[in-house]
Amino acid sequence: MTRLMGVIAMLLVLPAAAETTTNRFYGYAFDLKSDAYLYTEVHEQVIEDGKWVRGSIAYYRPDGSRIGFKPLDFSADPYVPLFELTIDGSGYAEGITDNGDPIVVTRRDKAGAEPETRRIDRNGLTCADSGFHNVLVDNFDTLMQRERVQLRLVAAGSLDQFKFRARRIDDGSFEGRPTARFLVEPDSLLRFLVDPLELSYDPETRKLLEYRGLSNIPNPDTGKPYVARIAYYSTPPKQAGTLPPLEPSDAKATMGDTGMADEAADEAAEAP
Repeated sequence: MTRLMGVIAMLLVLPAAAETTTNRFYGYAFDLKSDAYLYTEVHEQVIEDGKWVRGSIAYYRPDGSRIGFKPLDFSADPYVPLFELTIDGSGYAEGITDNGDPIVVTRRDKAGAEPETRRIDRNGLTCADSGFHNVLVDNFDTLMQRERVQLRLVAAGSLDQFKFRARRIDDGSFEGRPTARFLVEPDSLLRFLVDPLELSYDPETRKLLEYRGLSNIPNPDTGKPYVARIAYYSTPPKQAGTLPPLEPSDAKATMGDTGMADEAADEAAEAP
């Protein structure tokens, strides 16, 4: 009996095992101006104890061919993930190979090219890529009170960071439900030259329902990123055509497969 009580007491002080779930869902991207269908996103999010710790996004054309792939790792930082976006067939790649301080960002414009690398010092609330969503969720109550949130957004494709501010604007609706809408714009004169980002959330669940703004997928005709409306509908739109499988992402397309991460790490280590 004494031994049993000792075992129970020991179990009580041991940390509980993390509860892990995996969410998989689609995103549907349309051209913001013409509403032409652009591509489908296949999301995989691994959630541990309510926190998004890793996952991936695969991008597909309406004909079912893959555009690119992006694995994400939030285990060390919920706002600045390690990631590597690769565009199939082009050799283009961008990402973050070190999310410490400084943050190491890399970009390679085409196959065979040497990756460019830059080290970016942190200054205030800093986020990058999909970690931008986590910042808004963690500051949801502040935004709902119509207070502004200042942040710095690291853009790997630009090898730079930019000052932004987020604020609540007029509420909207999505699939017949009310939404809380947030506007994110440059916190500088750049806002007169760059279109803002607009995000719509379910005010109760804080789930992202729609995004409007610059995409990270390039338009093959211009080489510049699409300006898109990405909606997370409960029912696929007809324009999406045959959807790609909603299943675990291609294990072969993982971070570092392009070699860019290793090259960038070597370059960063040699930097003064």
